[in-house]
Amino acid sequence: MTEDASMPPDESVSPWLDVVSLDLEAQGVARRADGKVVFIEGALPFEQVGANVYRKKNQFEQATLLSIRRESSQRVRPACPHFGLHEGACGGCKMQHLHVSAQVAVKQRVLEDNLWHLGKVRPETMLRPIEGPAWGYRDRGRLSVRYVRKKGEVLVGFHERKSRYVADMRECRVLAPHVSALLLPLRALIGGMDARETLPQIELAVGDDVTAMVLRHMEPLSASDLAQLRSFGQTHGVQWWLQPKGPDTVHLLDEGGRPLRYSLPEYGIVMPFRPTDFTQVNAHINRVLVHRALRLLDVLPHERVIDWFCGLGNFSLPLATCAREVLGVEGSETLVARSRENYKVNAGQRGVFGPLAPTRFAARNLFEMTPEQLVADGRADKWLVDPPREGAHALVQALAALHAGAAHADWAAPTRIVYVSCNPATLARDAAVLVHEAGYRCVAAGAVNMFPHTAHVESIAQFERA
Repeated sequence: MTEDASMPPDESVSPWLDVVSLDLEAQGVARRADGKVVFIEGALPFEQVGANVYRKKNQFEQATLLSIRRESSQRVRPACPHFGLHEGACGGCKMQHLHVSAQVAVKQRVLEDNLWHLGKVRPETMLRPIEGPAWGYRDRGRLSVRYVRKKGEVLVGFHERKSRYVADMRECRVLAPHVSALLLPLRALIGGMDARETLPQIELAVGDDVTAMVLRHMEPLSASDLAQLRSFGQTHGVQWWLQPKGPDTVHLLDEGGRPLRYSLPEYGIVMPFRPTDFTQVNAHINRVLVHRALRLLDVLPHERVIDWFCGLGNFSLPLATCAREVLGVEGSETLVARSRENYKVNAGQRGVFGPLAPTRFAARNLFEMTPEQLVADGRADKWLVDPPREGAHALVQALAALHAGAAHADWAAPTRIVYVSCNPATLARDAAVLVHEAGYRCVAAGAVNMFPHTAHVESIAQFERA
């Protein structure tokens, strides 16, 4: 990329373009005089840029940044040497060239735009965004591994931008610092193993006091390879897990290791987990998010709460410190069993708010919820909803159907719903159902910067019975 503004770009490439916004992929959005949209990788709002168009469609064009005539005041020098638009650049981050506070503002705007344009919903209050450390925050990750035979070396890291190749990474500024420091030692370890050509990935998980790595291997490991893993683990404080086939085959290299866990100290809760379990990648933001969700839900001691998409109990167990009763619902019997185990781990402990309330976990197909199943699960004063990217459409549609239909003597809709989202588009779709069909107001909403320097938008919204 050149930033020489002394001459405009070649008119055959592109005239100067005024960038007005960022899209969900962190591309600058500009419009030509005829109204055609141009998406420009590397461009920022309020910049005037030249662009190299590499894809043309009837309604839009895609381009890369070629030159900058007027630079944004929020443009910064990326901290990571592997970030950029150049060939071989790491594709893990997309927004390191934008000041982190401006990143948060962009994500808040994306949330507002989605709620209005997709759901015709305007929150009565926009919450202050949840944000935290911008670097060294990532406690989870899946690193690709590739042995390059021609060069006789191993690459360990994220994929290159828009490529299936593994980036030549020597550090990663968003990974936990002690994990970033292991990238080069891991390359040396894999390079010395007999199975180096059949080890496609390493999944990492950092707990409060344990760092675990799951090695995917496509052939049995030799005694020499196992010995090298043990030696590496002892030297660098890594707990190795092995995955010979699918996720169900993951197991500890050596039994007797300390369990992985993270803590929610405000509630006296500890959460055991396996390295392949879904947990939030950013432990600091997760603690703040749990606290905000419970504050917005404002559960009283006499109330029953349902935690839909409860996972391992990330919200269910803190809710059990302040409710009369909690029901956690998840789509997998395996996850429900893990939630029950985590409840037992904490049930005998006295948390900040006293013993945990009675808590039951149940498995349901949450993407095929019906009004009848909602009634069967019983009346709850409040709901916590934390779905995957697909959202909770069947759940809110069932709630809307009950609102529109005949009353049930032993069931009533929750007075308050707090919805934690990892996809602003599906949140907007579900918010539209809650507000326009189910009888709720959108009281508040705000962005959650769980993934700094990426375009990923998490958010939280509060709904009150109208």
